[in-house]
Amino acid sequence: MTAAVDTAPGYRPGRTLPLRVEALRQWRRRRTLVMGGVLAALPFVMIIAFAVGGGQGDGRGGGEGRVTLIDTATASGANFAATCLFVSAGFLLVVPVALFCGDTVASEASWSSLRYLLASPVPRARLLWSKLVVALGFSLAAMVLLPVVALAVGTAAYGWGPLRLPTGGALAAGDAVPRLALAVAFVFVSQLVTAGLAFWLSTRTDAPLGAVGGAVGLTIVGNVLDAVTALGSWREFLPAHWQFAWADALQPQLEWGGMTKGAAVSVSYAVVLFALAFRGFARKDIVS
Repeated sequence: MTAAVDTAPGYRPGRTLPLRVEALRQWRRRRTLVMGGVLAALPFVMIIAFAVGGGQGDGRGGGEGRVTLIDTATASGANFAATCLFVSAGFLLVVPVALFCGDTVASEASWSSLRYLLASPVPRARLLWSKLVVALGFSLAAMVLLPVVALAVGTAAYGWGPLRLPTGGALAAGDAVPRLALAVAFVFVSQLVTAGLAFWLSTRTDAPLGAVGGAVGLTIVGNVLDAVTALGSWREFLPAHWQFAWADALQPQLEWGGMTKGAAVSVSYAVVLFALAFRGFARKDIVS
């Protein structure tokens, strides 16, 4: 016979640490407000930069006659939003993902409050699930905040109009917004690798800075390896190889090939890392 487990009347493990409670706790953190302020300020910084630069970003191209996304930044609000996404997707948007996912569990351990949460009692899987969902939610909000502010600021500064493409042609303003939304969605999916790595490290260490820094550092290593052309087709297994595949969403004819491959690589790595985080945390001796 198996012994019955006594529980308090009304105790339901699935209702411990509700998402709204965890979200409110994370929203009140200073680092959340600072990161939001930095992302919201970037479009204004770029507006000033283009104003100081004079003719740069007016669509006339660089010294070699080639027109890039940055060269068309001031053509319309949609162009400005796409440019802000371009300059931030490689590194700046990695930081909030690593911060929100890497700090979430490790910070509780550093404050010596993790064991008290589990003694509430909050099941370990429930605690990780709540923290992961909230961390991913804040990461997505950070990625949406930047282009939304950029679109609003760019429209006020440069007007509402079609999205001029560096390769020639343009997307109508009504089509540009859904395409930008698709680009942001892919950027979020591509950053799931960073999220998984940061979250796994967060369950392994009591130092939030170590988890965040480790995730950012390994992401940079991935970018460096992708630049090594000697690796050939092996680079296609690196998430960094597909980080700018979202540009295919801004073509006259929507291209899915690169985004599909990039999403598959990113999700595959992320699933493994999240599984390692849950498995390791379930067996970990919590002393802090």
